[in-house]
Amino acid sequence: MTFLVRDVIDVAELLDAVGGHGKGGTVMFFGTVRAGPEDGPVVAIEYSAYDEMAERECARIVGEALDRWPETTVALKNRMGRVPVGEASVGIAVAAPHRSEAFDACRYIIDEVKKRVPIWKREFLSDGGERWLENKETASEY
Repeated sequence: MTFLVRDVIDVAELLDAVGGHGKGGTVMFFGTVRAGPEDGPVVAIEYSAYDEMAERECARIVGEALDRWPETTVALKNRMGRVPVGEASVGIAVAAPHRSEAFDACRYIIDEVKKRVPIWKREFLSDGGERWLENKETASEY
């Protein structure tokens, strides 16, 4: 499975990847590029990665989730390239026999992706400026 994508994340594709009989709870999470008051005049974020390492770490995280919640099915897509405000940069779908496992596995996956996957973010601003973002989840670890 390829985790890094360059196109818009397809909701139906994620749902199809995890669907099936015996799954009573499906949880989806989308991380969306935003321009809130605390973010300033953001118009887009460009995501870049060491693709091979990022793919391996995503596979490791999904494998860990499946080990912890073996009855789940998981789909993960993380967008690369320039993503405008309002579009998703990461999408996760988890289906499980019961909702609690689906929620727990989904939360585990996004938290671990944010901590461990080598993805860099550069914001583009409405005034033409740009700035690199620090990953606050891992900043205290270095």
